[in-house]
Amino acid sequence: MAIIVSHCCRRNLAPLLHSTPTWYSPKSRRYYSSSSSQAGPSLSSRATSNLATAKSKSLTNDELKPLSRPLGVREKPAVRHQTKLERLKEVLTNDEAIAEQRKHLVKEAVTKGYFHDLNATRRHGGKTWIAPKVLIREEKSLYFPDILGKSLADGSEQHTTSMCTGKISVLCLLNTKISEIHVASFTTPTLARFSEHPLFNHIQINLQSNTLKSMLVSLFLSSLRRAIPPEQHPYYLVSSQNLEYQRDAIGLTNDRVGYVYLIDENLRIRWAGCADATAEEAHALEVCTDMLLVRLEKRKKEMKEKEG
Repeated sequence: MAIIVSHCCRRNLAPLLHSTPTWYSPKSRRYYSSSSSQAGPSLSSRATSNLATAKSKSLTNDELKPLSRPLGVREKPAVRHQTKLERLKEVLTNDEAIAEQRKHLVKEAVTKGYFHDLNATRRHGGKTWIAPKVLIREEKSLYFPDILGKSLADGSEQHTTSMCTGKISVLCLLNTKISEIHVASFTTPTLARFSEHPLFNHIQINLQSNTLKSMLVSLFLSSLRRAIPPEQHPYYLVSSQNLEYQRDAIGLTNDRVGYVYLIDENLRIRWAGCADATAEEAHALEVCTDMLLVRLEKRKKEMKEKEG
């Protein structure tokens, strides 16, 4: 009886004993077969292929894209700003203001943490778009909001609306030392060419919306005056204005990098750049500034001829 059982077991196990065994090598972490003719694609090769595909997709999604929309606000800026009491009353009584406030708070809570700006600098150095090569069309362009700040020259309050009206302005928003380097990479060729032009403005705004940082900047104004050339003091503003509700509109998404805006005589943003400039972007700012200055000179000349 035992001989019969043993014979049956051997007969049932024969296909398994004579089949090609598959074994795993822990050293190379790959599956191998003793017969190469029967081996299919290994798990490791498939995993590598999937990883390469995912990496290529992430690189494609991570590529910087050109600025896709006009920056700015739709309403023409005014020198007078809402007081805190007026803003509070509007938020409490106006349904549209309440909806805007709720939308803003939800977006801030969901998408922006405390270290959001710092972490964002790890991707492309904080750069979020590529500056356009040409001007934004006038009929499509939007307005730059009014920013109130104290002049570095005498401490008097100045509005960007008053400073930019009737001139072609290159306006720079600064917050950190690295943002000053970013701005300089954009503006150096343009300033070298147009700084003496009577219709050209170069305005720098040290924007510190954080109360503590604003106090520190105010304490070190004397050292700031020594660092900035005296001829630029009247056009250098120190501001603590809160731009929370205009940030998305003007593309101000990261406080750690610098932003440059080309503003025409009607306060419209015609070109913008952020973070560290490429050679093409710096050249584009110079060309676009020249184009706006030529057009403004031509219009002023025509107006004089009509008056004459």
